[in-house]
Amino acid sequence: MDKKIRLHVNGKKIEKEVPTHRLLIDFLRYDLGLTGTKEGCSVGVCGACTVLMDGKMISSCLAPAVFVDGHKITTVEGLAKNGELHPVQKSFIQYGGFQCGICTPGQVVAAKALLDEVRKPTEEQIKEWMMGNLCRCTGYYKIIESIQKAHQFK
Repeated sequence: MDKKIRLHVNGKKIEKEVPTHRLLIDFLRYDLGLTGTKEGCSVGVCGACTVLMDGKMISSCLAPAVFVDGHKITTVEGLAKNGELHPVQKSFIQYGGFQCGICTPGQVVAAKALLDEVRKPTEEQIKEWMMGNLCRCTGYYKIIESIQKAHQFK
């Protein structure tokens, strides 16, 4: 069974019929071609699929697409404005907050949400906020540093 949903994705108005069982991650990746959001664990614990719904983090691998009807969704592709990378994206590049890149979109989106709440978070605040975003490559030190330094790029 299909249902029409209306939402904004990265500032663009979307109106589309989707199967009621379609997950948000699949809607974003396959229906809209926004492949930045990655699927890691498929059970909502790794953070790779993190997107923002009305500015709040959600796991897109758990949310049915119909759940976001009427909401604003921001993916990693929506962080850059007018061809200019978001300060978090710049900082991750400058300070090496990534390696293989699978978790990076979720890390960047979660870090943006944190910095929307706390302009210059402490290391402890960063660790607490980011604990739901797992990385198998970096050891987290460069991720923490990238988040701490992102304010320099505003």
